[in-house]
Amino acid sequence: MTDDTGKLPDGEFTTSLAAGEDGIFVAIGSNLPLCAGGSPLESCERALLALAREPVTVAARSRWYRSAPVPASDQPDFVNGVARIETALPPGRLLAALHAVADRLRRRGRARNEARAIDLDLIAYGRLCRDPGPSGGGPVLPHPRLGERAFVLLPLGELAPGWRHPGSGRTLSRLVAALPPGQSCEPLPHGPDTRSRCY
Repeated sequence: MTDDTGKLPDGEFTTSLAAGEDGIFVAIGSNLPLCAGGSPLESCERALLALAREPVTVAARSRWYRSAPVPASDQPDFVNGVARIETALPPGRLLAALHAVADRLRRRGRARNEARAIDLDLIAYGRLCRDPGPSGGGPVLPHPRLGERAFVLLPLGELAPGWRHPGSGRTLSRLVAALPPGQSCEPLPHGPDTRSRCY
């Protein structure tokens, strides 16, 4: 959890919401603790700290949100957020770095929509649009399911309220209005210190 200055306890990065509209955005999510006595929120905080040790600068992040699983299931609720980052890594290498961080943090879920200790997804890379197809390499950008997920669009809106989908040109507000019904996604209240107890 951040202190009153908007910094994490070790001061590694700011959580200021003043961000560019065309930045690089990463979604963070967890619905399992990384260790006994931990929590999904701590998993997300620890993932941000780990990401900041890569050739990446975490420039800003949204509030944390609690969301029900999509599609609906009997899994625990997720904690989700979005970070704006700065990096010289190209998209494919950045995605590989995200996966490496998740693996080092003992990621448990491998298949789509499984419960997992931590998940890091590359949501958008500036105004870049790419779809390498089934035989190509690297990520599809923007993330192909971005427009279907309240737990991505709502925190993204905190960082870049004027963001437009670089392919369709649709505004964030239009994407949110078109979300499938029934998705539960609410910001978490400001709480106590969440520095990780997983060592």
